[in-house]
Amino acid sequence: MYRYDDFDHRFVDERVAQYRDQVRRRLAGQLTEDEFKPLRLMNGLYLQMHAYMLRIAIPYGAFDSAKMRKLAHITRKYDRGYGHFTTRQNLQLNWIKLEDTPDILAELASVEMHAIQTSGNSFRNTTTDPFAGVAHDEIEDPRPYAEILRQWSTLHPEFSFLPRKFKIAVSASTEDRAAVKMHDVGLYLRRNDKGEVGFEVMAGGGLGRTPLLSHTIKPFVARRDLLSYLEAVLRVYNQYGRRDNIYKARIKILVQSLGAKKFAEEVEAEWLASDREAAALPDNYVREIASAFALPAYDNTPVDEAAFKRDAAANPAFARWLRRNTFGHKSSNHAVVTISLKPVGETPGDCSADQMDLVADLADELSFGEIRAAYEQNLVLPHVRRDALFGLWKRLEAAGLGTANIGQITDIICCPGMDYCSLATARSIPIAQDLARHMAAKEEAIGTFNIKISGCINACGHHHLGHIGILGVDKNGEEVYQITLGGDAGNNAAVGTIIGPALKSDAVTGGIDTLIDVYLKLRQDGERFPDTYRRIGAKPFKEALYAVA
Repeated sequence: MYRYDDFDHRFVDERVAQYRDQVRRRLAGQLTEDEFKPLRLMNGLYLQMHAYMLRIAIPYGAFDSAKMRKLAHITRKYDRGYGHFTTRQNLQLNWIKLEDTPDILAELASVEMHAIQTSGNSFRNTTTDPFAGVAHDEIEDPRPYAEILRQWSTLHPEFSFLPRKFKIAVSASTEDRAAVKMHDVGLYLRRNDKGEVGFEVMAGGGLGRTPLLSHTIKPFVARRDLLSYLEAVLRVYNQYGRRDNIYKARIKILVQSLGAKKFAEEVEAEWLASDREAAALPDNYVREIASAFALPAYDNTPVDEAAFKRDAAANPAFARWLRRNTFGHKSSNHAVVTISLKPVGETPGDCSADQMDLVADLADELSFGEIRAAYEQNLVLPHVRRDALFGLWKRLEAAGLGTANIGQITDIICCPGMDYCSLATARSIPIAQDLARHMAAKEEAIGTFNIKISGCINACGHHHLGHIGILGVDKNGEEVYQITLGGDAGNNAAVGTIIGPALKSDAVTGGIDTLIDVYLKLRQDGERFPDTYRRIGAKPFKEALYAVA
């Protein structure tokens, strides 16, 4: 994985020193909260309902055991012994004291981490496939391009004051595991007719109060032209993006108002008129960055298939975990393992310091020290030999990390909601906990399914993209929950449709149960929920929900 160079070290260390002085002045009363707010946001610090929240960057979700151990240490020393992995492949600490934040950032810098690009009207953390580099269905490893985008975007002088936050995702696989179409800019690696690798560029996606999927604005951009073309996209956005209305400032609103075709024409004209050579991406630079992501030296000793099958046959729980939590690898002797942070009835995405230390140990022993954070709020070990899976599963089970529910209905994406977030209008964690407890018994019958929950219209829980989405809102001082159906985050991305009525908190689980029963009754040939919904429409679901509401 990428290691800091001298510039990276100097830049992060200088940022920590600057921030330490800013905090000193705030605590001394020399800065007001209004003056301090943009400074703390540039360093990932939010003021939430009960305390400060620090959002720590995990660029493109890739980190190692040393970083994980440092996160465990920080959560013990400065927080309450746990952290929360987010849908942006970052980590949030929810109980931070302002006076401790400079020391936390200094500790992070010691292991090549920071909290830059996690907040404010800036480029946010570029995300990608958590299986990147080892997925058997990818064209090429997308992580080098995510790192190039990190370096390009960090404090880019032309785009340091954007109309709003800006999110980029990259995918290189036939299966989109990065929710590319919901981003301001989405990049798919493609091969042209000559076999050259380039990018399909999409723009105008985003969730929030106006959920929109991105549009292809250029089917193929050569690798050399990637940065110059993205600069053209940003210039058009910077020039025409709304700054008078925060709710209309995202690039999705600009693409919607101009139309995707007109927006693409504006970008093309800007790109052709620019000095494309000045921002060209040389092959030798790409090779240099890519060399940091070379695959480790795998042990190619054949796996004892007979023993592997015996373990699975003798342990149905292990067999179920294999089926749900492991994924094919480029090396036939290895598997990609997803560690569920969704134990039934607990808070989705939370991970204790002790669990972090265990994952770090397992990464060192079994995965060449590498760990990934997935946008679904789970963790990934990308390089596990198949004959080590049984022992790994037993250790995960003992630590509360062995839940076999990846891609299942209890693998719920959930924002922190009103338990922590000052923007939230309703609680989301208790809804997720109750739903998971209720649905666990039905998991096998339901099959692949996802529920996504947000505690406010900002949609940090991606509820628009859930097969069933749940949005908590305030109605006359009472928390109620709107239900959306038919959303999808993958290759067939779709924004869910709101159906009524809104449900009170104590009616949500029963209402979702009713919708699931309709799906199980009407689906054909094991089809996924979005496919059933598109085939039969909203009417049967609406009628069933109104009958019990």
